[in-house]
Amino acid sequence: MTLPSFVESLPHQIYVIDTGLVRDRFDAAYLVVSEGRAAFVDTGTTHAVPRLLAALAALGLERSAVDWVIPTHVHLDHAGGAGALLQELPSARMLVHPRGARHMIDPSALYQGALAIYGQERMDREYGRLIPAPASHVQVSSDGQVLELGRRPLRFMDTPGHAKHHHCIWDALSQGWFTGDTFGLCYPELADAHGVWSLPTTTPIQFEPELLRASIERLLSFNPRCMYLTHFGRVEMPERIAEQQLALLDNVVQLGLSLRSSPDRQRHLERGLAELYCESLREHGSLLSREAIVQLLEPDISLNASGMGVWLDRLD
Repeated sequence: MTLPSFVESLPHQIYVIDTGLVRDRFDAAYLVVSEGRAAFVDTGTTHAVPRLLAALAALGLERSAVDWVIPTHVHLDHAGGAGALLQELPSARMLVHPRGARHMIDPSALYQGALAIYGQERMDREYGRLIPAPASHVQVSSDGQVLELGRRPLRFMDTPGHAKHHHCIWDALSQGWFTGDTFGLCYPELADAHGVWSLPTTTPIQFEPELLRASIERLLSFNPRCMYLTHFGRVEMPERIAEQQLALLDNVVQLGLSLRSSPDRQRHLERGLAELYCESLREHGSLLSREAIVQLLEPDISLNASGMGVWLDRLD
C-alpha cells in the first residue's frame, strides 16, 4: 500500500492527513479506522476535501465506510470543510459540540466572522466556500459520551478554554487524545533536541485561561501516552509538554493583566507575546534566531493578541 505524501500512517490504524493549509505540516485531519469502519476527526478547510477522499482511496476504503465526521470545534481550520466532506460520504453523520451544531447547519455567521478578520482574498485562497451540513445528519456530543467506531470506543470530553464549542476525543486503543486546539500548537519547525515546544492558543473570541487550564488537567487525568494535535501531529510525553505550556500560559495571563488599560494595547500585546515566546523557546533549548521565531509565529502573535484583548474586555 502506497500512501500519498500528505498522509502518514500512525500506530493503531490512525492516519494523519496534512490538509495543505498555509504550509506543510501546519493543519491536520485524522482518519481513524476500526473493523473496516472509519471516522474523520477534524477536516481542515473545504480545499482539503480532495486530500481526505484521496486518503480513503489509498487505504482501499469506500466512501460509504465512513460513519462519522467529527470536528473538535467549529473554527474553520478544523471544520471549514466538514459540510463539503459530508456531501461526499453517503453513510456519514456529523458529531459536533452542542454549541457548534448550529454553525455547521448554517455556517454564514462563521464565514462572515472569518471574512471580517482575513478579508475576501485570503478567505478564497485558504478557506473557500462553506457548505451547510443537513440538520438531519448532525448530532451533538455530550460530556462523557462514548461512541463505538467498529469495536473502538471513542469518549468525548467537553473542553472549553480555547472555545466554548470544543470537545476532545479519547481513543482508548492508543491511549491518546484528539485535542483540536485545547492542548495548544506544536509546530514541527519549533521542535529541538528536547522535543516539541507548545504554544497555548488564545485566539478570538472565547479564550478563558482558567477554563483552558482545567481542560488540560482533565486531559492529563487519563494518563495519556500521546496527543493528536491539529497543529500538528502526534506528540508524546504529554505531561512534559503540558508543564511547559501551562507555565507559558501563566506568563501570557500576567502580560495581559499588566496591559489591561494600556493605550495601543494590541501593539503592546503583540510585542509582549513575541518576547514571551522567544524567551520560552530559548529556555526550551531552541537555537533559532529571534527573527526566525517571530517570522514563523507572526500570524499567531497577532491573533493571540486579539483574543487576549477580547478576554481582557470581558473582565471590565
